Order: sequence, then structure tokens, then C-alpha cells
Amino acid sequence: MRLTTKTLLATAALAAVPMMANAESQFTTGTGTPITAQARLDFLINVPKILFLRVGAGGADFTNNGTINQIAFDVPAASIGAGVVAATPGSGDLLNGAVTAKVIGNNGNITLSSATLGALSNGAAGDSISYAQINTAVATLTSTPALPHPTLADGATTSVLLTPATGKLINRDARWTYTYANAAVVAPGAYGGVNSNNSRVTYTASMP
Repeated sequence: MRLTTKTLLATAALAAVPMMANAESQFTTGTGTPITAQARLDFLINVPKILFLRVGAGGADFTNNGTINQIAFDVPAASIGAGVVAATPGSGDLLNGAVTAKVIGNNGNITLSSATLGALSNGAAGDSISYAQINTAVATLTSTPALPHPTLADGATTSVLLTPATGKLINRDARWTYTYANAAVVAPGAYGGVNSNNSRVTYTASMP
């Protein structure tokens, strides 16, 4: 009985070996010249769709960072309504009102949009400054052409369409620098804030 059991187990194991094999083999013999043997493999690479958007502090490509930068303007009393005012030195990750902007995607066209809830207000005082007074200068960072900026508008969403130069890959960035046009005399107050008084601009990237 013991010998018979061992023999049956060994036979079953040998029978299972061909079913477990994943590689192909071929044996040939003969007297011709040349003789050949072939073996084949199949390869598979699964690549997911990816979409990365950075405006401001952000972080390394393909990482999440919840930091929200503030762009602030202090208008000198003697210069109200007298022309362009630069942002404060600490504004933006690149300072002085400048931010890093970057979009990476691998499935064709990308729509980049900006949205606001309305004009900047000074709260209960009831005064406002239009987002049309915020200008954005676009400069090359590492990619050419530079990543364009969707126009800021009061209580609206505006968009720009990014198209890949070749294939389906888009990898574009830019240095966006914000200034306050300061084109009119306005009432005193703090317009905007930290996610208050319509201060927040939301940028969105969308890809098929």
C-alpha cells in the first residue's frame, strides 16, 4: 500500500507540470541546414490615464499638496487708482505675486479653467473690485510654449484648450505673475481674504 501511494502521487505531480509551465519550447532534429527552433513570449504593460495640475506651492510631479497660496496687494494711500500695483513679497511660491503653474496629462486634449464666485468684496461694507483688475503675466518656466492662463472673471468660469504637440502627452508649465491694475479709486477695505469675500479662484484641469 505505501509503495502504491507514493507511485500515484509522483505520477500526479508529473502530469501537473506541463499545465503549470508558462514558457514555450520547441525541439527539432534533422540533417538539413539550417535547422531552427522557436520559442515565444507575450508582453503586457498596463498604463493608467494620469492628470496632474499644480498652481502655486504644489509639490513634485504626481504628488498631492494641500497648500493654498495667497496673492496679496497693499495699495499705497498716495497711489490709489494711479496704476499697477505689484503683489507683496511673500505672495506665491515664487514670491512677489508669481506662482508655478503646471499641467501633465497623457490622454490628449486638456481643458484648463479658472472659476470665481463673484467680484472681490469687502464684506459687509458692500463694495467690490472686479477680477478684471487682476492681470496675469505668463512667462516661460521650463516648457515651450508656456502654459497659458485662463482669464479671471467675476462669478464665471473661463477656459483654455491645451493640445498635445505629438501623440497624447501634454507636459507644460509656466510662471504666472499677478498684478493689480489699480485703475480706479475704490472705497477702503480688505477685499477678499482666506476663502472669504469671493477671494478664492479654483483652477481645474479636465481630460477625456
